[in-house]
Amino acid sequence: MSTIEKKVAGLEREVQELRARLAAWEGAYEQASKRPDNFSTISGATVEPLYTPLDRPTPAPEETAYYNERIGLPGEFPFTRGPYGTMYRTRLWTMRQFAGFGTAEETNERYHFLLGRGQTGLSVAFDFPTLMGYDSDHSRSLGEVGKCGVAISSLDDMETLFDGIPLDQVSVSMTINGPAIILFAFYMIAAEKQGVPFHELRGTVQNDILKEYQAQHAWVYPPEPALRLVIDMFEWASKNAPKYNPISISGYHIREAGATAGQEMAYTLRNGFEYVERGIARGLDVDDFAPRLSFFWDVHNDFFEEIAKFRAARRIWARVLRDKYGSRSPDSWRLRTHAQTAGVTLTAQQPENNIVRVAYQAMAAVLGGTQSLHTNSMDETLALPSEKAVQIALRTQQILAYETGAANTIDPLAGSYFVEAMTDRLEAEAEEIFAEVDKLGGVVPGIEVGYFQRQIARSAMLQQVEIEQNQRIIVGVNGFTIEGEKIEIPLLKVTDQAERRQRERMAAMRARRDQAEVDRTLAALQDTARAGENVVPTLLDAARAYATLYEIRHAMEAVFGAYQEPVFF
Repeated sequence: MSTIEKKVAGLEREVQELRARLAAWEGAYEQASKRPDNFSTISGATVEPLYTPLDRPTPAPEETAYYNERIGLPGEFPFTRGPYGTMYRTRLWTMRQFAGFGTAEETNERYHFLLGRGQTGLSVAFDFPTLMGYDSDHSRSLGEVGKCGVAISSLDDMETLFDGIPLDQVSVSMTINGPAIILFAFYMIAAEKQGVPFHELRGTVQNDILKEYQAQHAWVYPPEPALRLVIDMFEWASKNAPKYNPISISGYHIREAGATAGQEMAYTLRNGFEYVERGIARGLDVDDFAPRLSFFWDVHNDFFEEIAKFRAARRIWARVLRDKYGSRSPDSWRLRTHAQTAGVTLTAQQPENNIVRVAYQAMAAVLGGTQSLHTNSMDETLALPSEKAVQIALRTQQILAYETGAANTIDPLAGSYFVEAMTDRLEAEAEEIFAEVDKLGGVVPGIEVGYFQRQIARSAMLQQVEIEQNQRIIVGVNGFTIEGEKIEIPLLKVTDQAERRQRERMAAMRARRDQAEVDRTLAALQDTARAGENVVPTLLDAARAYATLYEIRHAMEAVFGAYQEPVFF
């Protein structure tokens, strides 16, 4: 057989391989329960669950070879087409609006409002004092309580936040990092008081401290003890709350700070690998904790680049977990993600335009294969979202899910020359960035010398220059502007009354709790921290005793110290 004949035979085998793989996939698909939807176009044409090169009249062998190696089938390595085999044909993404303002009572009302309008998951936005680990009645919280999120200072607030919301039925995400382990403890005990066992809880706490040092700056402790607390949560949750995600490795805030799509993806994945390495160093089996690691992406304006980012990230994660870290479980290779439309793209000028921006970004997230999605409200550059604005944002997802047909077939842009080339480009860019970080000695040394901070700042500056020089048009800002424009949309106002009520609540809670038990549990927590033992059990005891956020933060700070960022600029 000649060289040409061997090549032809090899390519024909690629076609036969895909036929066999597809037949196996279809068998598994038929066994899965499907949504009772009419999977057809408005014109009545049937929409198949999956399309491959075999759907061409004559499959191109070269294209099929590329497909087998680089794209594959959904739910199978390398997961380019999605982490699950049936994707939205079986279950739509979780519609999870980020919400929180004022007191726990006020936010609880908003949660009931959202759940009553079809939202399928909750996502907690905390106020700035909570994000930094301060109680509402601390002197540093003055004027900030409840202004940019809900104030949660103790178990008492957490119980109120979820009053009437069954935590065994609703998945809850909490965006908190520096003091994440403390809010995690409050949430666990709030569920316990509802009678819900830890092992039944579903949800996520962000808990991604590395990106705080890189981009968002809401830290408490220095990097090493902070990473220890993250791994404490991995270890405890893997044994006691196996359905709960103890981290959401977040590119969102890296992108919001000015990073490019490639930087967002690469820095976030490299942070994820750092957490994996720390878990393995603790003595944990990678397949005991990696299946519960989740991710969180920003969805920016460049429609096709954002879709490619999701696909490239899944492929990289699967390959590295399997080949570098020795994972044997497809559940560890499977990158699962929450996504949020890009807050940084919203404009105060012509705010109704934000509805359109968010709709396109949401569609990119869905075509990219997200498992969970938050859509921003049009008024978020002006205030916390009003009920009307947040309902429009939720309806945006519902229209996308039930009216556009975007969820009827899996990874519909697979095979697009443009999307596949961009997916490959982002993957190659990430590999270059991984090499740069490795040369620095890893993520923590990179943070200590300001590598991430400088790279993000440089990208942000370049993007801003493009806008200021009209090289990139933002509708309503530097193009298509309206002279003398007046904003005429209703805004949510959080008054200082929320702070007054919260201080009164805290005073009442402090008066009725057992102070001796608080003191005992805080001392036990410090002993555990000093001994290098897992702090979660003693943290849960402190939460049960109604020790406050700052009391717990301060107790551990006495052991771990506080972090001050070096000056890099």
